[in-house]
Amino acid sequence: MMTTYNFSAGPGVLPEAVITQIKQEFEKNEHTHMSIVEISHRSQQFQDIVAEAEQKLRQLMQIPADYAVVFLQGGGSLQFEMMPLNFATQQQKIAILDSGNFAAKAGEAATQLGKDVTILDSTKTQNYQGLPSLPTDFEATAYDYLHIVTNNTIEGATFHQDNLPQTSGRLVADMSSNILAEPYQVTDFDAIFAGGQKNLGPAGVTVAILKKDWLAEQDLTGVGPMMRYQNHIDKQSMYNTSPVFAIYALNLVLDWVIAQGGVSAMYGRNLEKANRLYDYLDQSTFYTAPVERAARSLTNVVFTTGDLARDKAIVKQATESGLFNLGGHRSVGGFRASLYNAQPIAAVDALITFLKKVEAEQA
Repeated sequence: MMTTYNFSAGPGVLPEAVITQIKQEFEKNEHTHMSIVEISHRSQQFQDIVAEAEQKLRQLMQIPADYAVVFLQGGGSLQFEMMPLNFATQQQKIAILDSGNFAAKAGEAATQLGKDVTILDSTKTQNYQGLPSLPTDFEATAYDYLHIVTNNTIEGATFHQDNLPQTSGRLVADMSSNILAEPYQVTDFDAIFAGGQKNLGPAGVTVAILKKDWLAEQDLTGVGPMMRYQNHIDKQSMYNTSPVFAIYALNLVLDWVIAQGGVSAMYGRNLEKANRLYDYLDQSTFYTAPVERAARSLTNVVFTTGDLARDKAIVKQATESGLFNLGGHRSVGGFRASLYNAQPIAAVDALITFLKKVEAEQA
């Protein structure tokens, strides 16, 4: 049987050990007498899973006790609305560094909610191949918070820990595509959110990490009960029917990350994978990786031959060779190799071998 690899940007690849465990535990067993997808979100078994998942995430990210952790539904897109509804309540103003498609979407959602959104800087005219910067005259007190996307899944540019914008105000981060893939200091942020379908598990669950004292300051008059973080926190992520299976699978993924050595070990492996691919691309005269080196993503490597029609043909050839989902986002084209935590280094080696073969044939 052909060895295959999945480079999808999301839902992304899951650890093989986790998939095996899910298969083993999916059916009825002697303890529950039912499948994991049948258990009640109010059952003690599921409450234990939620508590375990929170504890493991706190351990992996070193989340202090003064931050709440909550598991939600709706993906990152719902967070584009929950964040301003819960936190843009005083100035009613949000500042955004526009580093890609999802930063722009967050701004659009907040604007539709009636918030005053300021794009402080944008790299859109550079096709988001670098990172925007805070203006030297940025007045943090004029805004409720500054919103950033740490990793731009589509365009492949990243605010790493060492190039985060330095603000004296509140900082909100969308970490959907690189949470647990590289280390960040949680206390540098006042709120973090991440959709689960890239590094945390299957689609259906979203993690939010929230500074408790900031949440306590808010006047949420007019905000519906489902859109209030505090309601979900008070009910331990079970304010309504939780995404039971997605949280169960997330819990298993967290076990796997811990067994691999935690975030620092993941970071080391992700550096090795990404650098191996970038090193090949940089020496190639056939492919180009356009993102500025200091901003390059470890989890979403974007590249192209410069001919979009040829890129599409190569993506088709890659699929036939067992390298799936290498096409770039429809707004960008080209190629995108997503190297999430569960992606083995063998996948990168197989990709490089394939790219070299194509280059030899077509260059």
